[in-house]
Amino acid sequence: MAHGSGGTGTAVPDEEFWDARYAEQDRIWSGNPNAALVREVGGRAPGTALDLGCGEGADAIWLARQGWRVTAVDVSSVALDRAAAQAAAAGVADRIEWQRHDLTASFPEGGFDLVSAQFLHAPGEVFRAGILRAAASAVAPGGVLLIVGHAGAPPWEHGHAHDPAHPVERFPSTGEVLAALALPEQEWEVQRSEEVAHTRTGGDGQPVERVDAVLKVRRRG
Repeated sequence: MAHGSGGTGTAVPDEEFWDARYAEQDRIWSGNPNAALVREVGGRAPGTALDLGCGEGADAIWLARQGWRVTAVDVSSVALDRAAAQAAAAGVADRIEWQRHDLTASFPEGGFDLVSAQFLHAPGEVFRAGILRAAASAVAPGGVLLIVGHAGAPPWEHGHAHDPAHPVERFPSTGEVLAALALPEQEWEVQRSEEVAHTRTGGDGQPVERVDAVLKVRRRG
């Protein structure tokens, strides 16, 4: 999964895979919080938050700076150690609890005012659907579940579209994610379900346009 949790599609256990991936460089991600999280949560009264697949901790640190008390989860101990060091440097270590979970096997306990799953993808989406249903169960009454994923493969993968050795991964739409969650309509309100385009820097340093699938649902209080 992107952003550091579960389902690598290899024979290597997820923790070993992601520990090795993070150990390759001093920093994998940008260090900036995800734009959709900032846009959708900024201005919301802080409470308790669960950050699934926290990676190097940028989202958790941003939330803590806004006053949230955060439980941040990843499968990689290397990523969690790096994130904890960044939180200490940012002066918010006391507002974040770091937990290691392979989300296909275990899940944090408790209820949260915000559950955030940013780019939590896997080659086998059946695993992701189960994780996201557990995420919905962790939302407290009045709380929000924010799921952000890729709406399509990055442009640099388009050349593999007809190459069986490099299949292009299909990403679910927000409607498909919502259907897989199977949330009772009387208990949940859909606040946002849309695709949002943005520009980011590609692997070659050039700007590329990506489209994110943003699903935000609120559990009725």
